Amino acid sequence: MDRMIYLSMTGAKALMQRQEALAHNLANAETTGFRADLMAFRAVPARQDGTATTRVYAMEASAGFDPQAGPIRQTGRQLDLAVAGQGWIAVQGADGEEAYTRDGGLELSADGTLMTRRGQTVVGDGGPLVIPQNAEVLIGSDGTVTAKVGNQAAVQVGRIKLVNPPAAELTKGADGLLRRRDGEPADNDAAVRVVDGALEGSNVNVVEAMVGMIALSRQFELQMKLLQNAEGNEQKAAQLLSLRG
Repeated sequence: MDRMIYLSMTGAKALMQRQEALAHNLANAETTGFRADLMAFRAVPARQDGTATTRVYAMEASAGFDPQAGPIRQTGRQLDLAVAGQGWIAVQGADGEEAYTRDGGLELSADGTLMTRRGQTVVGDGGPLVIPQNAEVLIGSDGTVTAKVGNQAAVQVGRIKLVNPPAAELTKGADGLLRRRDGEPADNDAAVRVVDGALEGSNVNVVEAMVGMIALSRQFELQMKLLQNAEGNEQKAAQLLSLRG
């Protein structure tokens, strides 16, 4: 009885957390470079020395993110780029540490610093990339950034840092950026390539997410019925015990 109550109660709570994750994925179905969050259930017995292990909790744990690439669409904009295949664009997070994104919608700040649309500075091989005023920006497939002002010869500004650490080494933060689990910056990967004038869409499967939300709703109802059954069993047991007394 005790096991049913705790498993159903915590299971219902975990289902609500998974519902939140699916809703978050759906809300970002059109977000450039978004990686869908994955969630998983696990049962955890409550153990304490000298007590019975009758209580089992259902817990919702993050299983990371879906590493599959999203669709690439052409924009024709010079400062848009999409990573072709595996790999990440290195940026500077709000905490000042290096982080990684697939959102290649870039812009120039007032001082010419290359940034993402969310205000994150793009990391270059030698630090931030600063573009001269009124320059035409060209981004090569290897991340090389070239600036050309008027009739002057094109000048190489630097190279965007492109990395490709194993997905198992990355963790997704609340800001949507990926970071190494050990906190160390990833090494440059010369094999990573980008496509200029294009952006990568979200990898969220909208149909799959909607079906998942329907399934979660039914599972939540099942947990509520189990709690009602446990309550009914408790009442019947109490009645039987009162008759024996």
